[in-house]
Amino acid sequence: MIDALQQRWPMPSAPRPIVIIGTGGIVKDAHLPAYRKAGFEVSGLYDIDRTRAKALAEDWAVPRVFASLEEAAAHNAVFDIAAPPVAHAAILRALPERSTVLLQKPMGLDLAQATAIRDTVSARNLTAAVNFQLRYSAMMLAIADSIRKGVIGELVEIEVHINLVTPWHLFPHLKTNPRVEIVSHSIHYLDTIRALAGDPQAVFARSFAHPSSQLVDTRTTMILDYPQPLRVTLSINHHHDFGRRFQEASFRVEGTHGAAMAKLGVLLDYPAGEPDELWLAARGGPWQQVQLTGAWFPDAFIGPMANLQRFVAGEDANVATRVEDAWRTMALVEACYESTRQPGTPLRQP
Repeated sequence: MIDALQQRWPMPSAPRPIVIIGTGGIVKDAHLPAYRKAGFEVSGLYDIDRTRAKALAEDWAVPRVFASLEEAAAHNAVFDIAAPPVAHAAILRALPERSTVLLQKPMGLDLAQATAIRDTVSARNLTAAVNFQLRYSAMMLAIADSIRKGVIGELVEIEVHINLVTPWHLFPHLKTNPRVEIVSHSIHYLDTIRALAGDPQAVFARSFAHPSSQLVDTRTTMILDYPQPLRVTLSINHHHDFGRRFQEASFRVEGTHGAAMAKLGVLLDYPAGEPDELWLAARGGPWQQVQLTGAWFPDAFIGPMANLQRFVAGEDANVATRVEDAWRTMALVEACYESTRQPGTPLRQP
């Protein structure tokens, strides 16, 4: 059974060329490697830093670097917007109506920005999705398939445990952000949990800074409130700088019939990372390792683009991370931040 679980999103039969807007580290480390592996054609790049765009184009044999956003927007392609989220709405307004667009996550930095992006997409009749790629990874597609096929049974536990060192110096643009950890990192887990279990009824969350960091928040505890019997918790610490031995990046799913444990390898010694792992066990049986066909980075980045292109071609009935669904992930993120501002229940005094 475990060998038959879905691990890849089907590919479009006639993929369209892609224009990437933004040429930061995520494009170099994930988008371009994923698209080359999938056989997608990247026909051009645009970035306000033309020197950086030209260097990346030379490294990846991309044939064209556009001189302006307007020139890039005039190209007949699927647009992959990998610019900072604060620029998304303006870029969307510059694209032709009825364009096909993949937006790098997050969908803005807060729910107000996400709503503005959603409304712009609607007003311009764009077909747009957000690149929440963890749910498209081989390990998460397999977990989702095991739930669909009844291997797991009724869900009773989802737990995400991140306890490691993240090299935040690789992301200097985050220093000025009023929100960091949940909207930039844990959003992946929140979106994937939604894909597996739907929307929670309520949330509890607390985010904390760390003395060694200039960022506003890099450690988070979250509880997502689902109907009984499902318990969902997340414990995120990006500052466990005491050696590899007790560092962890795990995503655990348990049901009445079985359990799954995923190791998010890329997070351990990021960006070099370790191999992802997925283990499944039936109640009373041994743990069995699932041989994965791809890693979160870069392979999962194929899935959102494949799904979007298949939808436009009429080969998929739905876009899993369409902006309307991504808005709900952003609503969950917003609820977590709102929860951080609410007081806890005080202890009774003698």
